[in-house]
Amino acid sequence: MFGFTKFGPMEYVIHYQNGRVRREGRGLSFFYWIPTSTIVAVPMDSIDLPFVFNEITSDFQTVTIQGQITYRIADPRKAAELLDFTVSTLRRNVAAEREKLGQRVVNEAQTSTNGFVATLPLRQALRSAQAIGSTIMRGLSESHALMMLGVEPLSVAIVSVQPTPDMSRALEAESREGLQQEADQALYSRRNNAVEQERIIKENELNTEIAVEEKRRQIRETQTQADIAVEQQRGQLIELQTQNERKTAETRAFAVQSMTTALSGADWRTLLALGGSGRDPAVVMSHAFLDLAANAEKIGTLNISPELLESIVRGVKTE
Repeated sequence: MFGFTKFGPMEYVIHYQNGRVRREGRGLSFFYWIPTSTIVAVPMDSIDLPFVFNEITSDFQTVTIQGQITYRIADPRKAAELLDFTVSTLRRNVAAEREKLGQRVVNEAQTSTNGFVATLPLRQALRSAQAIGSTIMRGLSESHALMMLGVEPLSVAIVSVQPTPDMSRALEAESREGLQQEADQALYSRRNNAVEQERIIKENELNTEIAVEEKRRQIRETQTQADIAVEQQRGQLIELQTQNERKTAETRAFAVQSMTTALSGADWRTLLALGGSGRDPAVVMSHAFLDLAANAEKIGTLNISPELLESIVRGVKTE
């Protein structure tokens, strides 16, 4: 009894007849003798396998790792030797074998994840999605069991790494408090910056005032030095004037002394003549009376008329 079958391009077909391989390849279609034939169809398309792991971190906290593994059967002969992908008119085990193979891939991935997450604290594990994916990919590529099955991992994507709800709320509260502290610190920093800017402004104002006062002091010192110089010059002038006056007075005193010495023995009449007063009758009369007084013991009687005295007095008043 003959039968006919055909397969798609993503299925690798092995046709056994009487225990020997009659034909094999991808996407075959052929007639076969049903009583003595066995057909194996190994799927070669890529398979997306979602997973969810619950792992324990190094600080004994539970995290939930959710992701997806994409793999394919790269060596269908090895897969056909270890898994039953037989296709017949009575049974088709491809779906069941795919599920079994997927579970083995998940087990290998969880083994790699468990060892890596156990070395991380909770906070670091929550931020290590990419590192966890790389670890799983490396573990699947190096897995001896998957190599024997002819499985090739294509990619590993970690969707999320989450803590338990209680721990998530605790971390949110801690992060919220940290953000609030950062906001307060930013506010304090802004205030400190404003105070610092105000201090700089005040300091600049004080420096300006100090500079102005310094300039004023320099001006005052310059004026004082100028006044001192003027006073010094004035003192020198006064001293010079004093010296000149002293010399003038000494000259005059010397002249007077010389004249006095020269005229000390001269008669008063001579002195009057030299002084220009000898021509004044009142002066002459006055000196005459002085001579009379000096020689009073020699005079017996002296008569002076009132008219003479009046004329003498009138001349003195006139002078």
